[in-house]
Amino acid sequence: MADYAMEDNQNSAPGTLPAAQAAKLGDPRRANDAQSTTKRLQTELMQLMTSDTPGISAFPSSDGNLQSWTATIDGPDDTPYAKLTFKLTFAFPSNYPFAPPTVMFKTPIYHPNVDMAGRICLDILKDKWTAAYNIQTVLLSLQSLLGEPNNASPLNGEAATLWDSDMDRFKQKVADRHVDIEDE
Repeated sequence: MADYAMEDNQNSAPGTLPAAQAAKLGDPRRANDAQSTTKRLQTELMQLMTSDTPGISAFPSSDGNLQSWTATIDGPDDTPYAKLTFKLTFAFPSNYPFAPPTVMFKTPIYHPNVDMAGRICLDILKDKWTAAYNIQTVLLSLQSLLGEPNNASPLNGEAATLWDSDMDRFKQKVADRHVDIEDE
């Protein structure tokens, strides 16, 4: 009996196969997509490793899956997040960099543009994404977002209100919510 892996293909274009299936069937177009995604991620990993950008880092997850990464950003100075470190997860689609990664805060965070589950509201991770962006761009944008939230488009309305009206209480909520996450 054949062993078929179940894959989520609800977002696939009509008539296309999931990448793993297409590669098994010898579809060179889909196999090339997977190869170019892998090559792009390897290139970005090398750029991150040789970069001297302080306060950000990202590496593939320990299971060796190049499409699943763990990242770290340090809270910027002169913000409620100064001296705090945040872990994030990156999940890259098979058509990366033409589609954005799914990025979530793993470290609990209190922020106007991040919900309690760690989902992020940031335009470059949605409709403003272009293939010119990379992992470093996303991390730097998220680091910047920590000090400059977009309160016009909050995921956490309470945090947006407190940011504008009561910074001391906001800072207390940030401290109460933050928990260091161990490396896996």
